[in-house]
Amino acid sequence: MRSFDPQSVLSRSLVGAAMTCLGAIAAASEDFRWVQYVPGGIEARVITGKLECPVAAVDGAPIVMSKRSMPGENYPILVCAVAVPAAADGATIDGMPLSLPRGRPNRILVIGDTGCRIQIQRNQNCNNAADWPFRLISETSAGFKPDLVLHVGDYVYRESACSAGNLGCAGSPFGDTWDVWRADFFSPSEKLLTAAPWIFVRGNREECRLGGNGWGRILDPHPWAAGCPGPAKPFTVDLGGLTLVVMDVSTADDAKPNETQVAMYKAQFASVPDLVPEGPVWLTFHRPIWALNAIGDNKTLAAAANGSLTARVQALISGHIHTFAVMSYVEELPIQIVSGNGGDILSVAPPEIVGIVINGMTVKAGISKPSIWGFSMLEREQDEMSSAWTITSFDAQARILARCKLEGRNVFCS
Repeated sequence: MRSFDPQSVLSRSLVGAAMTCLGAIAAASEDFRWVQYVPGGIEARVITGKLECPVAAVDGAPIVMSKRSMPGENYPILVCAVAVPAAADGATIDGMPLSLPRGRPNRILVIGDTGCRIQIQRNQNCNNAADWPFRLISETSAGFKPDLVLHVGDYVYRESACSAGNLGCAGSPFGDTWDVWRADFFSPSEKLLTAAPWIFVRGNREECRLGGNGWGRILDPHPWAAGCPGPAKPFTVDLGGLTLVVMDVSTADDAKPNETQVAMYKAQFASVPDLVPEGPVWLTFHRPIWALNAIGDNKTLAAAANGSLTARVQALISGHIHTFAVMSYVEELPIQIVSGNGGDILSVAPPEIVGIVINGMTVKAGISKPSIWGFSMLEREQDEMSSAWTITSFDAQARILARCKLEGRNVFCS
């Protein structure tokens, strides 16, 4: 793999995590820059505490950034955006280079559920990298130099004030605020933000009752209007010989089929052949359909997918369950990948999954690695005649946990 020192990263992460939560996190003058996929192409975005957008350039020529969202309540920041042409060789913001797509991505980093949980009765030690390792995961995975980063949702978890006397999260912000987005996501992911272009998936923590206002202002791939956005329509990303369809299932009811939602998602699943007229397809959305832990499988999406998924859909990439798992099924279904172990409190999940029946579907092959924080890397087979991919699960210090080969809807794990 790439050359980096996990112990050195861990030391920096311990210091960084402590500094992140020290009192006045609202250093809105600090800029964050990145490139993300949006419907129809890519955008460069920046968060700044200044009153005007910074200077951007594409291939050396100045280009005007637009004001995506103005400062407002709990968000003393300006978010600027500009479309970057697909043919661009280089782009900068304030002279700082941006990571643009380079041909088809062959190495896709997958992370999810990365924030630090603070609720009334569940306080994670956000000030301790051993208990919230997202900064370590971010910096370690950036050392792999991915071509693309896919975040499968749930960026902010600091829902309530830290309990009095709890030094593990003392000084932490909470609520739907810029301070929380900065502490939970932007500060710890700063190196990874600039390492590659991103695809951002909306998670249930970005519902309107939680972090939805910040999602709409900052990361939502669609144009922003004041307030929290509702469920978004799918959009596509060309991966070269494979198309990724990005969906918003942030509010899909896990426990029971919500008939209104079933109708909406069934129409979205059925629209995939129109969005992608030919070739293999992967879908990415936050809540997995046929996966298992204390959360359970998603009854709404299962009902919507019944009879609606084209056979060209080969894989589903999700988070929501705080573990790593890959599953294929006896039934004719896409592979389900779960990579939601990026930092939040880990889920209880079975270590042996082959033969388990989930909402009537039987796991034929796959692997599960519960109770370990980390990230995943999808790598395309180097043989140009092959359409196979390999997915490798790593822990926070880049040690290999599991590896699976994906061929169509089949999984072969070791």
